[in-house]
Amino acid sequence: MGFYEFFAGAGMARIGLGPDWPCLFANDFDPGKAASYRAYFPSSHELRLGDAANLKTSDLPGHADLAWASFPCQDLSLAGHYAGLGGERSGAFWAFWRLMRGLRAEGRAPRIIVLENVRGTITSHQGRDLAAICESLAREDYRYAPLVVDAQLFLPQSRPRLFIVAFGPETTPAPGLAGDGPLPPWHPNAFAAAYDRLSPQARAAWLWLTPPRPQATPGKLSDLMEDEPHGVKWHTAFETKRILELMSPLHLEKVKKAQKEGGKRVGAVYKRTRPQGDGTKAQRAEVRFDEVAGCLRTPAGGSSRQIIMVIEGKKVRTRLLSPREAARLMGLPEDYPLPERYNDAYRLIGDGVAVPVVSWLSRTILEPSLHVSRSAMAV
Repeated sequence: MGFYEFFAGAGMARIGLGPDWPCLFANDFDPGKAASYRAYFPSSHELRLGDAANLKTSDLPGHADLAWASFPCQDLSLAGHYAGLGGERSGAFWAFWRLMRGLRAEGRAPRIIVLENVRGTITSHQGRDLAAICESLAREDYRYAPLVVDAQLFLPQSRPRLFIVAFGPETTPAPGLAGDGPLPPWHPNAFAAAYDRLSPQARAAWLWLTPPRPQATPGKLSDLMEDEPHGVKWHTAFETKRILELMSPLHLEKVKKAQKEGGKRVGAVYKRTRPQGDGTKAQRAEVRFDEVAGCLRTPAGGSSRQIIMVIEGKKVRTRLLSPREAARLMGLPEDYPLPERYNDAYRLIGDGVAVPVVSWLSRTILEPSLHVSRSAMAV
């Protein structure tokens, strides 16, 4: 079951797919990410560093069963001011799609394509961007299944992501996977904005996959914390006081409640810009003590870095989430080598796809569908 991995980053999709999926080709344009990829996959001669726009189909060896593309997300979120698929970064999807069309013309189209991106893709430009992706898939005879999977089903991190699993003409979903209509939690109501924009051909190609819910327990945030964190230091009392001062009464009450409960409590803090009663906006610190981290993001600014708050009785301590803790929240192996610089490590991790989600998709959708299709072809 060979595969191509586009926009590979740290190689998290490859790790999630596991050793049964030989990587025939991988690509990323970021030298730092490529260095981390090669550090973990030392014989990674298949990794090509450079812009996907400069690739040709002749660069892609063989006939892959799967093409995985976690294309850049910045322009599909607030970080990129919602520029959408026309943006410089998220527009890299079209370079990838040019290659897929070329492979189709050569008779080497991947049997399955998986696209992964932020949930904001669903509503980007009132559904037009997702509709454009769907139309492109349908024109190349792919039936496709958009679904939202939250990493919180597997890990103590709230990280809902859009996955589009597309099946080529010779591949069909395994029996029991395709349902008659939308089903929570996989199909949010937000899909309607794109679905209603589709042509009849693209609408007919839309599949409603209903995979079994994962049985694994996601664990707790406190279990992933380092006793002696590496790469970060505990904040000074002044810095912790400043974070508390940024909290609204609602979130300060959460801190007080955690203090009263006694024992050791671990919370996750994000700084966010919130509207105020007078119409202005102000930075606020928001904390959660439900043993789940907020979504990891790239360190575009100070507010993008997640803060850990540890409460033991009346004592309150804060610090940044360490790189290794962030890696654990993505399901990366303990021996995965992380960049030395904090921002480089956090960017590498925050740009990735949660490893257990990839493994689950492979076990429940990709592998069963490929096996069924091959069996049918053999008969």
